[in-house]
Formats: sequence, C-alpha cells, structure tokens
Amino acid sequence: MSHKDLHSFIEELEKLGELKRIRTEVSSELEITEIADRVSKAHGPALLFEQVNGSKYPLLINAMGSYNRMSKGLGAKELDELGALIAEYLNFGNYLSVKKLIKSTPRLLRLLYALPSKSGRKGKCQEVIEREVDLDTLPVLKCWPEDAGKFVTLPLVFTKDINTRRQNVGMYRLQLLDKTSTGMHWHKHKDGSEIYKGYQERGQRMPVSVALGCDPAITYASTAPMPPMLDEMMLAGWLRKSRVRMVKCITNDIYVPANAEFVLEGYVDPKEELVLEGPFGDHTGYYSLADYYPRFHVTCITHRKDAIYPATVVGKPPMEDCYMAKATERIFLPMLRMIIPELVDMNLPLEGVFHNCAIVSIKAHYPGAAIKAMNAIWGMGQMMYTKLIVVVDAAVDVQDIKQVRDAVLTQVDADTSLIISEGPLDALDHSSNEALYGNRLGMDATGKRKAQKTSPLTNTYQIITLCKEHPGQAKEVLSEYMNRHSDKFVIAVDQEVNPEDLSTVMWKVFNNIDAKRDFVIIDGKIGIDATKKWKEEGLTREWPKDIMMTQEMKQLVNERWRHYDISESYTKS
Repeated sequence: MSHKDLHSFIEELEKLGELKRIRTEVSSELEITEIADRVSKAHGPALLFEQVNGSKYPLLINAMGSYNRMSKGLGAKELDELGALIAEYLNFGNYLSVKKLIKSTPRLLRLLYALPSKSGRKGKCQEVIEREVDLDTLPVLKCWPEDAGKFVTLPLVFTKDINTRRQNVGMYRLQLLDKTSTGMHWHKHKDGSEIYKGYQERGQRMPVSVALGCDPAITYASTAPMPPMLDEMMLAGWLRKSRVRMVKCITNDIYVPANAEFVLEGYVDPKEELVLEGPFGDHTGYYSLADYYPRFHVTCITHRKDAIYPATVVGKPPMEDCYMAKATERIFLPMLRMIIPELVDMNLPLEGVFHNCAIVSIKAHYPGAAIKAMNAIWGMGQMMYTKLIVVVDAAVDVQDIKQVRDAVLTQVDADTSLIISEGPLDALDHSSNEALYGNRLGMDATGKRKAQKTSPLTNTYQIITLCKEHPGQAKEVLSEYMNRHSDKFVIAVDQEVNPEDLSTVMWKVFNNIDAKRDFVIIDGKIGIDATKKWKEEGLTREWPKDIMMTQEMKQLVNERWRHYDISESYTKS
C-alpha cells in the first residue's frame, strides 16, 4: 500500500497496532527524547504525542523505527522486495524478446510514476499561510542535554541549482537561532553545500524551502544517495507508485510536495557571516562539534489545517535512522552488483552508523578479488567514507553476524588480510587525526590469501577494559596481553564499556579507530585500540563526548511513565 501523505501512513500504522498515542502533555526539551529512545531501543511502536508543551501541534516520532514500518512506509512487505524489483529493471535479459518485453510491461509502466508533476494550484501544505514567522510555535525538540539548542531533525531541504535550475533535496538539520532563522547544517560534501557555492560565486541570495512531514517514500528519498542529475522525487514516485505532486512556494520559486505538513520558505544569503551551529547529539552516538554554517532566514510558514510535526531522535544505535540506512542498503544493492559483479550481499550493521562499517560477501574466484571489491566500494559516492570493509566468501551469510565473526576469526591473516587505504572520511567522523581525511581499513576474510604461521594462534578474541592514565597506555596494555596470550584478536575499550555488550563494543570499534594509528600486530595477533584518543596520541582536534541523558530526566520519565500509558516493557533506560 502506498501513502499519499503522512496522515494516511499514521492511519495504517494505527490499524496495524504499530502506533501509540500519548495524550499526556509532555515537554519537547529532553522528555520526548528519553521516551522515544527507550521505545526505539526496545523495538517499540511509533509515538504520536498529542499535547506538546508550548505548541498546538501534535508530534510524530519513531514512525519508521522498525524493519516492518520502514517496509510499509515504502509500500513493500519487506525491504528486499524493493531490491529485487530494481534487479529486474537492471537485468537486460528481460528485454531481449517480445515475450519478455510483454511480461515486463507492468514493471516498466511503474516508471511513469517516477515523473513528478507540477501543479498550478495550491497544495494541502498551503491551507494556512503565516507571513508573521514564529518558529517557536513548532514543537521543535531539544534532543540531548548538551545540544546547543532546539533542532529540526527531519527537514527536507529543497534547493535549486543557480546554473541548471535543477532542484535538489537533502536532509540537513536546522538549529533554531531565533524566531525567524536557523542554522543550515550542510556538510562540504553534500549537494546543498555545492549548490550554495554557486550562489556564493555570483553573490546572490539562495532561495530555500524546507518541507516537514511528507509521506515516508518522499522522506526516505531525501536521504537516498542519488546521482546529482536525478531528482529525488523520481525515486519517491516510483516507491509510492504514485507521481509526487509538487506545488510552487508562496514566496520563492522552489517547488515542494503538495501534501507536506509544513513548509518553511526563505533564503540563505552567502554575503552574510556564518553562524556557530552545534554541538548536537548525532547519529554516531557522539556529539558533533560546533562549527560555522550559513543562516537560513524563514520568511513564511505554510501548513495544513491539521498539521502534525514530524521528528526523529538520533544517537547511539539502534534508533529510527538506522532503518532508513537499511532501506538504502537493500534498495541500492543491485546497482552495486552491476559495478562489482563478484558482489553477493552486503550488510551495513546498525553499530556502524551508516558509514563506518560494511560487510560484503563476494565470489572470490581469483587472488585479490576482495581487494578489488574494497577499492570499488571506496570509489563509489558516499561509500568512500566507509571506515571498515569486511569481505567474506559467498558461502558466508553477511546478515548472520555469528557467521561473519567466525569467518574473521578463522580466515583473517595479520600479514596478508589487512589493507589500509588513505582517503576522505565523513564530516562526522571524530577518530582520524585530522578532519575529513584519514585511514580506512579493509579486512579480507575470504581465506584466499593466508600466510603460513609458526607461532601458536587460537581463533578467539578478547576484550580488555582499562582506565587510561597516560597517552599510549591502551597500546601498551594490548602489547603486554598479546605477548602472553594466543588470542588472534584483542580489543581495548574504555572502562565504562561493558565487555559483555558486544553491540556497544563494536560501536566503539567502528567509531573510534584510525586504521594506521590504532592497530598493534604481534606474531600474527591483531590488537585494536578502540579507546578515546588524546591529543598526545596524534589527535589534532577535540574528541567528542558520548551522548547521555541526564539522571534527572531519566528519573522524571520513570515517575511519569504510567501517565504516558505505554507498555511497562519499555521503561528500562
């Protein structure tokens, strides 16, 4: 079932028992975050807060926070169904005879939905027009204690290239600065930032419109790694099996989805000084540091009469955004297979927070096939930021982490299996010595290149916790342990990490290592320093803090839980 707007998706979730209405008044400052975080990590339902303190608008959160809801939102029974459809389009054998072409007709006709339509009439998103802008009327969240303020967390930012006049949409958080302006957090490698440079070069104001609360297909498409020349609304229309109707904004020439809940219209002026934005508790599970970004001036707010404000909370996985990443993994896998014919399957584990880890299986028919696959992945779009690529044989199910673990323990060789590649890193990566650039690791666990070992090794791993008291201590502890024991892998983490919690340990490994700086190799044994790094260890910038909720807010939510009327199974924090 496809959804024409957010309201119809909410109706379906309610029928399926996948949505819980909270009628008790709640605060947008930390309280909603604490509730949503507990429910999300317990794989609970979408939450619709009907009364948010200081705002007349209801707030929806965790709407796509499960595999089932993510699939339903994109009109599929499961995400692999969408990947299989893409594979059928890319299989040119389907078009080599009249019989096959006729059989392909329904699938080809679906492509007509990929063409967005421009309407000359107003949309539902323009039922109410507010020219006296006051962003404080919206139930914008302050998500985490050390956030710099309130942030719009599910904005679809529409821009238009000054040269080609082609529209683009991306999801860039917005920090409220005052009643009429926000920060515009687009990173250097994002399309929005590239379009901004075009206006900057000409010294012209850049029109910007932000849609809030679209149907799940449109919201997802705004995050998808589409080529710059393709309109994200094409993907959205194909997913929802219905053309996306776009309407012209009231105060600029940007077109936005007609059925959005809210639209913030305005501009960015490249001549103005940049504003300090952040810190913000980000999807990595750490606070992204404060930095300077353009100011977005909001000149008009339009919305539906029955508007619902959409939000999400990001932080230590698993959280709602993880399932959007899994959708990308399954939908775009067939395209990766076209470029890497050896590729069988891929898993972007939730602990890898999109860009820190990819596990791939390949048909390793020749020496170096794993290295070829790694380099191909690092050469493709946003996958260039992948800090760790683990390559296993086709017989290994990459969706089964135990199988992957066993392949790594038995097939990885310290001398021949580890490939270090210098290159670009995501702007949110904090572990490299310098921003945006560092060392990525490829791990060949196919078993095709293994050296002969004379030293005793056991295919086991050990996790060590320590309280660092001086620079380099973790490597010293690793070396001491490795000289006395035969475990193939040894991982050092800070003492507050529970070594029995393997999900958290892996999250620390994926986030905290630089491949060249943080490995110790002794007699075929591999030590990994996943502790917080000090400037004396080579770091040239501040190490961010882990995201944690205050004890006071946790206690408040504990005390109020029965008033929310949410299942007791979600109370633990």
